[in-house]
Amino acid sequence: MSKVTITDTVRYIGCDDHNIDLFENQYEVPNGISYNSYVIIDEKIAIMDTVDSRVTEEWLSNLETELSGRKPDYLVVHHMEPDHSSNLKRICEKYPEITVVGNAKTFGMIPQFFDSDLSVNRLEVKEGDTLDLGNHKLTFIMAPMVHWPEVMISYERMEKILFSADAFGKFGALDVEEDWICEARRYYMNIVGKYGVSVQGVLKKAVALDIQMICPLHGPVLKENLSYYIEKYDIWSSYRAEAEGVTIAYASMHGNTADAAKKMGEILEKKGQKVSLFDLSRCDVAEAVESAFQYDKLVLASPTYDGALFPAMEDFLYHLKIKGYQKRTIGLIENGSWAPISGKLMRAYAEGYKSCTVIETVVTIKSAMKKENLEVMETLAEALINA
Repeated sequence: MSKVTITDTVRYIGCDDHNIDLFENQYEVPNGISYNSYVIIDEKIAIMDTVDSRVTEEWLSNLETELSGRKPDYLVVHHMEPDHSSNLKRICEKYPEITVVGNAKTFGMIPQFFDSDLSVNRLEVKEGDTLDLGNHKLTFIMAPMVHWPEVMISYERMEKILFSADAFGKFGALDVEEDWICEARRYYMNIVGKYGVSVQGVLKKAVALDIQMICPLHGPVLKENLSYYIEKYDIWSSYRAEAEGVTIAYASMHGNTADAAKKMGEILEKKGQKVSLFDLSRCDVAEAVESAFQYDKLVLASPTYDGALFPAMEDFLYHLKIKGYQKRTIGLIENGSWAPISGKLMRAYAEGYKSCTVIETVVTIKSAMKKENLEVMETLAEALINA
């Protein structure tokens, strides 16, 4: 167990997982992932979520150590996704007198995941309800679609702790030293990003509380400079750009479109723009999505392939669509040896994104970049900067 100190009476019992290569079987996690779980020790004892089945035995050992022979009274279920709820049945079998705490949607989902009734002892809570543990009192705040419909968060008023479910989480195990921002941004944009309106609603509730600590279900416990983390979530969930800059995402069959994308990057950098370049055939698409949300401008470069878009570009554009990409300026570079239509197809995606401005000037390359293409690139660069 990673050494995580919360308070004398709120203990960390989560686990790191370095054996996982893909979170949700799609997101690369080179530094692993943490499954966070907590236990509040008071007159009554409350377990705050379980963990993924990949680390069950370690988690149970951590729990037993902190219980010191006592039995838990409550199991609070903030989120039913399996990386947090896989051990509900195991806990209910081990401690048959425990009371499961959740909302109406929680108890609707439990039978979908388990073949036995885990709600014999259950406490159904709603917005504003309080669970009294003695000195500690948990107030529940419903957080539907952050990022599942049953999600709720809770606020412990004595120690001023927000148990935030998946909000404020990040990729990476806790025994790895790394900056919070990059992996938290990639986590947010790819997992929660579509649900910005819902996140905004919960943030409005949260900022009214006196929060001294945030305990998420993934990533580090946040204890200092909480306004920084809350500000980032406000920016991300309102779909504002975090910084000025250009993400150039390209797909290339034989290297010619790649050459054009790199040249476009050079032109923009000479004009003072921050440029982030991604080869969609080789990069982690989640990082390209993260960058597209981070900066205020996006350039797409793709060849025509079988009368359609190159698959890597189509996949990237689909990811942006389902994550709710919006409020950006987009430029296009197309390539084709005899019938270039990738610009038209990319434009159709881009114009479908909410509140995006698509530059009219399109760089059209026929096979390989020529001098006349550079002149159009200059025009496109100026249009992007001045949009």
